[in-house]
Amino acid sequence: MAGGAEGKDNSALGRKAILPELRDTLKRFEKPSVSTGFYSGDGEIGIDKILASEQLTREALSNIAIVAFVGPSGTGKSTRAIKVAGENEIYYIIDDGLLINGSRIVAGTSAKKAPTKIESVRQAIFVDPTRSEVMRRALVENMPKTLMILGTSDSMLSKICTNLWLNQPSMLIRIEDVSTEEERRLARNTRMTEGMHTIPVPSMEIKHEFSGYFSDPFSMLRQRLDKERGIAPVAPESERTVVRPTFSSLGSYSISDEALLDLVKIVIKDIKGIAEVTSFKTEKKTYGVAISINISLFYGYDAQSILSRTQQSIGAAIEEFTSITINEVNVRADRLVHSDA
Repeated sequence: MAGGAEGKDNSALGRKAILPELRDTLKRFEKPSVSTGFYSGDGEIGIDKILASEQLTREALSNIAIVAFVGPSGTGKSTRAIKVAGENEIYYIIDDGLLINGSRIVAGTSAKKAPTKIESVRQAIFVDPTRSEVMRRALVENMPKTLMILGTSDSMLSKICTNLWLNQPSMLIRIEDVSTEEERRLARNTRMTEGMHTIPVPSMEIKHEFSGYFSDPFSMLRQRLDKERGIAPVAPESERTVVRPTFSSLGSYSISDEALLDLVKIVIKDIKGIAEVTSFKTEKKTYGVAISINISLFYGYDAQSILSRTQQSIGAAIEEFTSITINEVNVRADRLVHSDA
């Protein structure tokens, strides 16, 4: 940590001595801010007016205290950063192109979705004007008092701050300050042998960025079954979703249309008014799947209500049980049948 980390050991006791300095330092740099705008001599200025002016946008963003978290790729940076942030009341983090608030992705597209490593770096430092504008808007709309930015080098952190019109970091934390050499060695070994990357948000938020790329989607099924049986989860609260980038050569899991259709039939069997599924089709999109389904309805039921409920139930169930991102669910009633009852 800049201004006090040198000379401290990397033992657990040494790391505990470092962290209290962070809150004391941040209190000197944090400035009062509000979520709907900031104040000038003429009173509160709204978000739209701020964003319409580069000068006002820069002024608003200058109110955010920046903490840099630096470490080489594959050393457990994301996992450590979320722990340090949580212990020091830092609620917003920028990591690999994503703005994260607690367990929620606020804005951005993860650089780990980039087709090449070079493009991944470009996305992570917000070289593209559109990406940087989107991120600046999100920061102005949320106006965090403190923002932690993760990077692999001091130069990378400086470029991110420049491209997002942010102050240069007021505090620097290095991975060596908060982890041991053995912990970093294990993290590097996992990256090299398994191609795994960690993003500090739970899978329910990651789905929209990483449909089809979870290392163990079936753990979600096991956790749900345990919950239904009243069994307490064994995973700690700090557990994070582990994903592979698209440029990894280790492959990904897949699920057949037949399996999805079976899941759909199970989901809708308790919806009164549906006679049967007459056709089922999936179409792969850039960031997920579009599903089209035709059903036959029993005469005498409210068709609009049934179709709406079917659409919502199918989309929610497939995302929950398979981790596949559903872009759209199109449900159509193609015929009416009379009930035998």
